[in-house]
Amino acid sequence: MSRNLATKATHPSAGLPVIVYNRTFARTEAFAGSLPDGAVTIAKTIEDAVEPADIIWTSLSNDQTVIDVYEEALKQDVKGKIFVETSTILPETADKVAEMVEKQGAEFVTCPVFGAPATADAGTVIAVLAGKPSTVSKISPYLDGTISRKTIAMPSESPSKALLLKLHGNSFILSMISALSYGHTFAEKTGLGTSVLHEFITSMFPGPYAAYSERMLSGDYYTRDEPLFAVDLARKDLGHMLTLADAVGVDMKVLRVVDEHLKIVKKEMGEKGDLPGVYGAVRLESGLPFGNQEKEEEQD
Repeated sequence: MSRNLATKATHPSAGLPVIVYNRTFARTEAFAGSLPDGAVTIAKTIEDAVEPADIIWTSLSNDQTVIDVYEEALKQDVKGKIFVETSTILPETADKVAEMVEKQGAEFVTCPVFGAPATADAGTVIAVLAGKPSTVSKISPYLDGTISRKTIAMPSESPSKALLLKLHGNSFILSMISALSYGHTFAEKTGLGTSVLHEFITSMFPGPYAAYSERMLSGDYYTRDEPLFAVDLARKDLGHMLTLADAVGVDMKVLRVVDEHLKIVKKEMGEKGDLPGVYGAVRLESGLPFGNQEKEEEQD
């Protein structure tokens, strides 16, 4: 998203450098180096990032980190600034942060997005926007055409409502991964064949189903250097969704099954564990190797 805010002339602040900050400074340098000169400026501290900015976009790994970063950011004068929180966190965390921000005279909206990193780079994620109408109207021009292809504006003023949809949407993705994993394992063991099943999937369910199916069959789910949806983050989102579902008496059994498979992915792959690695876990349970390319690798 930062890339598109920095390079696309489709939003109100186009032409101004985007101030970027990451707790891992090397990532900030690498990101800045991938963009045209002058597109971004690098901040070395949270204070350096927040002080000169009018709109602050945050994307962080978990609820506690979100709270910690906002506590640091709000130590300075932020009156009149707008904070846009895009992290996948519990609704109650979003409400807590909103209260913190508004007490300091600033504005706050949540704007989690759906889409893989490549989708984010292309500016074609789906954004979910929630907050006070006056603030939502100020942020909307930065979304469709810049960082997103579609914005779902929540009817409620509560920032927490966007997180309800984000987490529930992620539960659909987790369930899809499970169905594909069982499907391809079944196809291999019965002799149906994974290639013909993939052809069916791409014809019947184009889009995310086809993309994840391709990642599974190509072996990308266990051979890439860095995960696209790291196993720990997947389990964090899954845990949040189970917490919300249990609170209202909905037993989402499929998510509990996925979590058990993600534990296997973590055991097999460690920090490189990726969400579609659930395919490898289902393969192991079914008497196949975790990696679907292992026989070919042994022959090489």
